[in-house]
Amino acid sequence: MVRTVSVAERRSRLARRHFLSADACAAPIADITGALIGLHATDPASPYLSLWARSPQFAIADLDRELYERRSVVKHLAMRRTLWVVRATDLAMIQPGASDRVADNERRRVIADAEKAGVASDGARWLDGAATAVLRYLEKHGAASAAELRKALPELAGSYDPAPGKRWGGETPLAPRILTVLSVRGDIVRGPNDGAWTMSRPRWTPAAHWLGGSPEILPAEKARAEVVRAWLRAFGPGTVTDIKWWLGGTLTAVRQALRDVDAVEVNLDGSPGFALPDDVEPEPAAGPWGALLPGLDVTTMGWSERGWYLGKHRKQVFDTNGNAGPTAWWNGRVVGGWRQDTDGRVELQLLEDPGRDARRALSRRADRLTAWLDGVRVSPRFPSPLSKVR
Repeated sequence: MVRTVSVAERRSRLARRHFLSADACAAPIADITGALIGLHATDPASPYLSLWARSPQFAIADLDRELYERRSVVKHLAMRRTLWVVRATDLAMIQPGASDRVADNERRRVIADAEKAGVASDGARWLDGAATAVLRYLEKHGAASAAELRKALPELAGSYDPAPGKRWGGETPLAPRILTVLSVRGDIVRGPNDGAWTMSRPRWTPAAHWLGGSPEILPAEKARAEVVRAWLRAFGPGTVTDIKWWLGGTLTAVRQALRDVDAVEVNLDGSPGFALPDDVEPEPAAGPWGALLPGLDVTTMGWSERGWYLGKHRKQVFDTNGNAGPTAWWNGRVVGGWRQDTDGRVELQLLEDPGRDARRALSRRADRLTAWLDGVRVSPRFPSPLSKVR
């Protein structure tokens, strides 16, 4: 008999597995990152704010230490061509399970755009030559910024127009996209950051140097299965649509991965979902909990079918491209968002009344976030309609 997993149970699982419940124990940054398969990092501030929401006493220097000194986590382009902070040891499954697919797509697009722009008649040869030049330079000179590489290497010259005749078009350098190809295929990584924690100004460095060697990469099919297993452990149960969207893969690959991990079918409020075979026991109810999560947080962005935690608020907290703004949560539901006023103070933007106790708890969290930010203004990279309300 197919087990039914209620919305309330899914919310309790979310609370505990995403380190958001009131009784969540403090965990090392690498453990939190690994359990969630990564933290969204397209917006440079998001991983810091995501960890603040999940780790008592978290400080900005804590993530900087893991990223740039211990190197237990690393920024890497992976699922859905999204930039993540991932556990370094997980690259063995993430690279072949998700990143290689993105790398192939990026390579084809760069080659096509270079040929279309007249930069090279043989785009593949041009791209390979530019990539080789970058790797040689970094091996010889050490970490370098994109600007330094463009200045030093004529192989990176060339531009294209991504949208001819459109106001958002215009001549655009190809050099950053060459670095993207190199990074997503695992040749280089974002090393030291020249900017503040709210900015992304990486110095690129060879991945093997930064990580102390190259991980033993899993075969692609096995890697996809391990990534899907990790998703089910953290986000499951979920639907095939959820997994396909999150992974950025094909329906065929997702179904094969589900078979490979022996996933079992469950009933999600009338829809078929999947869970790991050793993870179907009932989840105890979680106590009252609240959270203030940043834009693009891994939890808010974790599923494609979001009605069970968004309710009627999807259009307010997601933009038209599917990017989440800052959100306020109560007991596994999004009840609004948050913003900063002109003085940097965090304000709640509630879209419904969650009750007096919830309002008080969320207000206390807003005060703590205000103190933690200490005057730093954080603007979401992809503001939601609610984020724009003043």
